[in-house]
Amino acid sequence: MSANAEEGEDRDGAGGRQAGGLSTGEVARRLGVAPTTVRTWDRRYGLGPEAHTGGRHRRWTTGDVARLERMCAWTAAGVPPAEAARLARSEEPLSAESRRGPTDGAPQSPAPARSRAGSGLRLGDVRQECRGIARAALRLDAAALDELLRTAIAEHGLVAAWTEVMVPTLQAVGRKWETSGERYVEVEHFLSWHVSGALRRTAPTMVADRPGATTVLACVPGENHTLPLEVLSAALTERRVPVRMFGGALPVESLVAAVRRTGPAVVGLWAQSRTTASRPLAQHVAGLEWGVRGARRRPVVLTLGPGWAGQTVAGLARPAGLGEAVATVESVVAQ
Repeated sequence: MSANAEEGEDRDGAGGRQAGGLSTGEVARRLGVAPTTVRTWDRRYGLGPEAHTGGRHRRWTTGDVARLERMCAWTAAGVPPAEAARLARSEEPLSAESRRGPTDGAPQSPAPARSRAGSGLRLGDVRQECRGIARAALRLDAAALDELLRTAIAEHGLVAAWTEVMVPTLQAVGRKWETSGERYVEVEHFLSWHVSGALRRTAPTMVADRPGATTVLACVPGENHTLPLEVLSAALTERRVPVRMFGGALPVESLVAAVRRTGPAVVGLWAQSRTTASRPLAQHVAGLEWGVRGARRRPVVLTLGPGWAGQTVAGLARPAGLGEAVATVESVVAQ
């Protein structure tokens, strides 16, 4: 199918429902797969729409989508695609035993199918995009995951996509492997890597330094959880705030040297764990000075991340989330 045909198929969203079903693009977004995956399942395994409408556009009914959901469920459980397609066509639901993964033995007796199409994650009341992203992550489907993340950022904006789509999904994946022993760690790493890539691809070009406007972002020593700082960096750059990002586990002497060399208006220190959050370090950075005599300046230090909970540092800001952190930096830079 040509690129133009694919685009035309996806553009007729609401009209597709009126014509008797969903477009392939809508089905793909609902399932959390790439449109090419849906077409491949149709071509190779006969999982296309039962009925055909006039013209070149294919319409998927509720029954058609349910069959694809079963396909997603079986493939997420580790069943080979050809066998998963056979099970999906036979309307055999995914059993509780199958959900434990391919290393735990062959599928056992059927159990009632779940509405999450085999995501296996407790997402709760979240945006629909979270479920699609979770399914793509569980299948280790790189193409679908990249497309879904890009679409979420484009439709909701960077801050809302992070807060309402990426964070709930990352948290659900984290809970999954925490309650499953050492299993699913690869899913968390896979999802984190692709989220990081999506942030880098969608972030605007870095802004040149402006005196008194630069923000330095770094993880405290011993801390390597950089994703929250990456999204903060992208959000600030989007708002034309100069950022210098130093990433994970920056040694104390290197952090001090970076602050002295850049003379930032704001320094954001991320700590995921209470064992890495250091009140003396935050106070030391807040006390650093530069500039000529009579016009000395100090940075505003933001203590970021859950590691600072219960470790309030007098005189230092602790934003509650991404939106508040962005607003705080913008207010300091605007002074």
